[in-house]
Amino acid sequence: MSQLLKPTWFVALLWLFICFRADAQSDLNAVHVTPRGDVKQPNAYQSSIKTDKGVIRTTVELVLVPVTVMDESNRIVTGLEQQNFQLYEDKHPQPIRHFWKEDVPVSVGIVLDVSGSMNTKIERARDAVGAMLKASNPQDEFFLITFADQPALVQDFTPSVDDIQSHLLFTTPKGRTCLMDAIVLAVSNMRKARYQRKALVIVSDGGDNRSRYTEKDVKSLIKEQDLLVYSIGVFDRECRSQEARLGPELLAEISSLTGASAYTLDNPNYLPAIAGHIATELRHQYILGYSPDGSRRDGRWRKIKVRLAVPHGLPPLHVQARTGYYSTAY
Repeated sequence: MSQLLKPTWFVALLWLFICFRADAQSDLNAVHVTPRGDVKQPNAYQSSIKTDKGVIRTTVELVLVPVTVMDESNRIVTGLEQQNFQLYEDKHPQPIRHFWKEDVPVSVGIVLDVSGSMNTKIERARDAVGAMLKASNPQDEFFLITFADQPALVQDFTPSVDDIQSHLLFTTPKGRTCLMDAIVLAVSNMRKARYQRKALVIVSDGGDNRSRYTEKDVKSLIKEQDLLVYSIGVFDRECRSQEARLGPELLAEISSLTGASAYTLDNPNYLPAIAGHIATELRHQYILGYSPDGSRRDGRWRKIKVRLAVPHGLPPLHVQARTGYYSTAY
């Protein structure tokens, strides 16, 4: 019997070694934007979801939709219940199978611009990261990527706020801006995330003038992720370059694909307040789960729409949610 088991154990050990090597890569050269048809979709699951009320187990595909609700003053609205939400896929109503609003941990990637143009803003950018870390769930985990001429993973996933802040002390702005490459590297590193809820927070003061990856590459990649991408753009009032003028629009488009907020500032002093607001937003999201039609597994893009059904008399509310997902292909 022991001789029969040896090949099985050898294959298992070999598989573990391959998986470890794949997860350990953080070099941009190892990152690939895979063609649409060859990607395994992370948006539909057969999984267990941990909440404060126990574990929700499902044996069918489950699409998760993080939802943020704000009022006209961009204040986060809490206290809504499942019956206050209506969910649609390609205009077809979807029964909400699972609903929760607990403050559960998130895996967060911080993507910080340290190019030369950030020289007068870097102190407030450090303060912004610190404010976000302070306002986050104590169980959250973080990694830090900085980018100028090239992106660099300066701190991999850690639950320690001090680990992140210690690296911020040594950031010296210089060089150009490879924003697209930094996002691709961050998405790749997110594969090692501990938690099912994931978010990137980008802090930058301009567009891209250095990357190998294109805007089209990044948008295609982002649409294939179960990932929120928040962005804070700090832009000079007098933009001299074309990429700087297009920067706010670029960041807003990337964030909107995921249902996350994008902020455009012309004063870096507002950075800490906005970063703290993002951390608070992550802690007060509603998560809607539904099972898509199993007969439509064709790998195509499915549009998602979330609407509110609230009592009359309440002030207007704004809903932010992911815009869609790629269905699983047979």
